[in-house]
Amino acid sequence: MTTLEPATDAPPSGAVPGERAPQEPATAIASDNLAALESEAIHIFREVAGEFDRPVILFSGGKDSTLLLHLAIKAFWPAPVPFPLLHVDTGHNFDEVIAFRDHVVEKHGLRLVVAKVQDWIDDGRLEERADGMRNPLQTTPLLDTIAENKFDAVFGGGRRDEERARAKERIFSLRNAFGQWEPRRQRPELWNLYNGRHRPGEQVRVFPLSNWTEADVWNYIAREEVELPSIYYAHRRAVYQRDGMWLTEGPWGGPRAGEDVRELSVRYRTVGDGSCTGAIESTASTVDEVIAEVSASRLTERGATRADDRMSEAAMEDRKREGYF
Repeated sequence: MTTLEPATDAPPSGAVPGERAPQEPATAIASDNLAALESEAIHIFREVAGEFDRPVILFSGGKDSTLLLHLAIKAFWPAPVPFPLLHVDTGHNFDEVIAFRDHVVEKHGLRLVVAKVQDWIDDGRLEERADGMRNPLQTTPLLDTIAENKFDAVFGGGRRDEERARAKERIFSLRNAFGQWEPRRQRPELWNLYNGRHRPGEQVRVFPLSNWTEADVWNYIAREEVELPSIYYAHRRAVYQRDGMWLTEGPWGGPRAGEDVRELSVRYRTVGDGSCTGAIESTASTVDEVIAEVSASRLTERGATRADDRMSEAAMEDRKREGYF
């Protein structure tokens, strides 16, 4: 783990007493910021391990959940991560992401619990949506799997800069016995004190990346050389445009009549159900190039590339109240 140098009263090298010290380089400030964010996240993982009986990490193979896993490995090294991973599989995932998920699980010797949305559709607990999206169908499999396994703390990779409803979250987010989010019941978190108390049947969603931004995530990935699915970097792909997003063909259907397929250089800023996750035109094929691209963007990754968040002004908040992340 990166540690900060102790404070000193001595003037910096080359400084003249009485004169104003030169401004600290931006790279040093960024490094200190990443160290603080890493320390906070590791502290949260250890707090949960001490307070809860059956935690689980929600893992999709995307950049945020991969970063969560990386931090969990650091938090408990050299011991193994003491809780399993949970993936709610829509069945409409990108092949590269599923292959990456299985690679990571095997590499680190982890236990993976998979809740397949297709199983809920097959036995009648869910029905396919007319628009083909399966991201909104994840809530019931998620809640059923949490209850079946008696998970009492569920780590998620949500960040406050993603979407306005995310910004209302605490780091420890209490959910009722139905897995529902009730904003008025959330507890204050002063001086990094986290209240994990909950009644039988209730659960706590935990967000160690709450104070990270997309830029922080990518800068940390660069510093730690974290491996990611290839679709986060520029590649050639056949895509078609719908609602201002570049979607790709897959088992979810499309393109529709009048939607022309083109081969472009694209990459994905976020990973979700293929029917509603769009790519962006990009030539950023390295981490440094992605960081430069993210720094210049004025849209969050969900706002730019997730159709499920455009269903209504309060789409995410409505789903969170139902039990989604």
